[in-house]
Amino acid sequence: MARALVFFCALAFVTGPLAAQPSLHSQIDSLFTPWNTAQTPGVAVTILRGGDSAYSRGYGIANLEYDIPITPETVFLVASLSKQFTAFAIALLATEGALSLEDPVRNYVPELPDYGETITIRHLIHHTSGLRDEFGLLAMAGYRMDDVITKEAVLQLLYRQQALNFDPGDAYLYCNSGYTLLAEIVERVTGQNFATWTKEHIFVPLGMHDSHFRSNHASIIKGRAEGYVTTENGYDRQVVNYASVGASGLYTTANDLARWVQNFDERVVGTEGAIDLMHERGRLSSGDTLDYAFGLSIGTYKGTRRISHSGSHRGFRTHMMRLPDADLAVVVLSNLEEFDPTAMAQQVADLFLARDLSEYAGTFYSEELATTFHIVYTNGHLVARHRRYDDIPLTASGTDTFTGDSWFFATLTFLRQNGGITGFEASNRRTRKVRFEKR
Repeated sequence: MARALVFFCALAFVTGPLAAQPSLHSQIDSLFTPWNTAQTPGVAVTILRGGDSAYSRGYGIANLEYDIPITPETVFLVASLSKQFTAFAIALLATEGALSLEDPVRNYVPELPDYGETITIRHLIHHTSGLRDEFGLLAMAGYRMDDVITKEAVLQLLYRQQALNFDPGDAYLYCNSGYTLLAEIVERVTGQNFATWTKEHIFVPLGMHDSHFRSNHASIIKGRAEGYVTTENGYDRQVVNYASVGASGLYTTANDLARWVQNFDERVVGTEGAIDLMHERGRLSSGDTLDYAFGLSIGTYKGTRRISHSGSHRGFRTHMMRLPDADLAVVVLSNLEEFDPTAMAQQVADLFLARDLSEYAGTFYSEELATTFHIVYTNGHLVARHRRYDDIPLTASGTDTFTGDSWFFATLTFLRQNGGITGFEASNRRTRKVRFEKR
């Protein structure tokens, strides 16, 4: 994605390819209509597309007491979206040779008990350490989520644990404790406070000037949204006193996260090795591969690769999703506890993915069969059309691959040259790769 982005505030406008599609602009806004008021908490949304196109807007109110609107520059607690930055810090140090992912955690944090089985840094990254989760432990210890919770308090709790959930590497179980320990390892390796180190080595070089890890619950954060929960009388403010870092604790904006997304392609910070490491999925001792990489979940969405993560804490709900094959990324940050950022990010992506299908439309001829199929884009969907048959709906099943709703037209794999569609190969159970050329 190009480095130059055009950002938009509450009164959004569009440039580049989006300008020719006012309906797309209005469709995006219509998704967020329920929160586009002066009486409700709301959402900040940023959309990145290849080239110069970008869209960013705020909906609703960041602070209901002072009627401050949400914009793309509003600062949100992004909760577990923080983990990818903690993992990136480890990836940077690993590629620089300052540590190894196979190092035992106790080499850096000897206060952690010896459980008889080695827990490595890699185990912490991929949630396969077997450590008990800090939030479950805190709750059992009598902490409420509006209490002041520091990294030191979490670490002292972890140092007293006498057993694991399972042997390291035997299973995957999402564990915030591991990422708190990763932040501690960064501090002990670098000799710097985690918030300071990430600011100097990640946020400032990327131009993320409104981003930082908060380790002091009383610190002032300009432009910060309050988190809210719906009640029978309206909304209550959710007090956030969590002051630990690593597993959570990052305060940032939709526009800053756009700059972070760009770094995966541009590598302003980090080598190609570090970026590749961020996408390296974990493995269990059994050899099974996990969907979890370095603070990132790796999967698919409607047949295309998806790299994503969500966050939730005390009235904040966040999601960041990249679809690399579609050259699309969506960031959704909300200050309302009931908000579903994942579903909304997917609905935004659907608007773009539907438009992507039009490039497959055309007339295709098979010399082998001496017949023609027309691939038609209609009402947001693709159909294969032949003079002897009813329309055959096509459903995306992978990159340039579609499933046909007909036994003889079961799979279509489109072919490209210099980025453009040149034809497709049609297959069914007993007949494979029949070539059709685009006319």
